[in-house]
Amino acid sequence: MNNQSKQEKIWGCLLHLSFNMWEEYVWPGRPFRGFRPDLRLSESLWNDALETMAKEGVNMVIIDLGDAVRYESHPEIAVHNAWSTDRLQSELKKIRDLGMEPIPKLNFSAGHDTWLKEYSRMVSTDEYYKVCADLILEVCHLFGNPRYFHLGMDEESVENQSSYKYMVVRRNDTWWGDFYFLTGEVEKNGSRTLIWPDYMLWNQPAQFFKNMPRSVVQSNWYYGMFKSPDQKYVKEYIELNTNGYDQIPTGSYHENNSYSIGETVRFCKEHLDDTRILGYMQTFWKPTIEENRERILEGIRLLGEAKRTYY
Repeated sequence: MNNQSKQEKIWGCLLHLSFNMWEEYVWPGRPFRGFRPDLRLSESLWNDALETMAKEGVNMVIIDLGDAVRYESHPEIAVHNAWSTDRLQSELKKIRDLGMEPIPKLNFSAGHDTWLKEYSRMVSTDEYYKVCADLILEVCHLFGNPRYFHLGMDEESVENQSSYKYMVVRRNDTWWGDFYFLTGEVEKNGSRTLIWPDYMLWNQPAQFFKNMPRSVVQSNWYYGMFKSPDQKYVKEYIELNTNGYDQIPTGSYHENNSYSIGETVRFCKEHLDDTRILGYMQTFWKPTIEENRERILEGIRLLGEAKRTYY
């Protein structure tokens, strides 16, 4: 059991350096999705977001790195104007100086790995494993052996790739084999794996609970109103708790759902063993560019409000 005090809980925000998770095509109502060959980043908003996080009591910044860094091991995947590794480390120091803990995220879901460029079409091959291992090793080194490493792993389904030109969905032993490999590389470098478990948890719960190591931190997510403990996507929080998993539940402010993170914190505090809740994560699901300034800064404020209200 984790004897984690209220003061020690994680209050984290996911901030996008890279937003290249989806294949390039037209998303109805979501034109900001799809691959872009250039870095999409307002440095002014990036800095203001970090400052706002510090003021709101956020203590963890999960950085979606993707192809926005020119890695020394695989510079070929970098977008134009990607950060150098020196620039990344300078930003990590800034985050730490603000009193927050930077955590890396590389999404290895086959539905969200457009950032891997040609390697996204080599899933489950020796070349793929080598590239993944190289990137995890380098990122762990850049972050100084971070406490957690977010592997994503969400939404790997036919439904979520229905408009892709090239679909990849791993199933059963193939998915688990790749997952164990990635988790092993994270643990080899002294970090703890963090994932969004929806793909297996929501669709194959028996398989999930049979095969998922309890060392892996689960960030189940639901962005609507919490109406009942038996509600689909909500009851999974309780099932994870009952089965002994540590959790960092995820809320979001990506549309007119300002209630999401507050509802998530309220529900989990009322229904789960608080010692199994390592903390909470707020997401925005928008690239860090000026047109999303109000959305991102308000999402940060909403996390701060949830922290003050329920803890």
